[in-house]
Amino acid sequence: MASPAIATKLADTRVTYLSQPMPVNMGDWWFEIATMDHFWVQRRFEVTKRLAGPLLRDARRIGEIGCGNGLMQRQLEDAYGVPVTGFELNEIALNKNISRLSPLFCYNIHDRNPQFRGHFDVLIMFDVLEHIADETGFLQSVKYHLAASGRLLVNVPAHQFLYSSYDRAAGHVRRYSMQQLEEVVSQCGFSTRIASYWGLSLLPLLLVRKGVRLRHEDGRAGFDPGSNALNRLLSLLAKCEPIPQAFLGTSVMAVFENHG
Repeated sequence: MASPAIATKLADTRVTYLSQPMPVNMGDWWFEIATMDHFWVQRRFEVTKRLAGPLLRDARRIGEIGCGNGLMQRQLEDAYGVPVTGFELNEIALNKNISRLSPLFCYNIHDRNPQFRGHFDVLIMFDVLEHIADETGFLQSVKYHLAASGRLLVNVPAHQFLYSSYDRAAGHVRRYSMQQLEEVVSQCGFSTRIASYWGLSLLPLLLVRKGVRLRHEDGRAGFDPGSNALNRLLSLLAKCEPIPQAFLGTSVMAVFENHG
């Protein structure tokens, strides 16, 4: 095991270990189901491009906190040809990472390594904050890594009334309204540039899922479309909404500006 104090490049991987790997509050089954062709993963990226495409295209240094198996990294590589420095503590996810151009670090952001202080002009934190009990402490550590005028992109599951046994199986502590997300992030010195709900047309499916009791190990049943045909159908259904919109959705995405 690599020392947390010394970056050690392993000969047989792309992962640089700056911190000890550790379990995270998330089901490992998610990394098996979440693929580049999954309807939800594709829709999330469509919304990302709509809200932050030019920002990501022009960014000099992009990082992703909680990069998981590299879906967003690979999407940005393919769309814009940019590397995205990935930070992750889950070694299973790191070993499944599908990015090609992007550096990977096993790294705990609370360690606040000096080489990353104020380093990134854009940080992505997609589907991470809902897993964190101490939101404020986590966001302060995120802020350490962001340039004084940098931008933070956040995606989280929306609306606590949709919270279900699936959320518990996935390791979600909470779901957010747009207002709640903006309030918690603004307390750490950020302002909202743009925000939107998305997944409006998928709301009926989540209401059905809420009525199904899933055990922790069965959480995959709440995210797996089950067949290619259903995946294609859900992909078409997911597009049936305007973006940005402030009405309802299954997720909320926002771009925040750092004020130092």
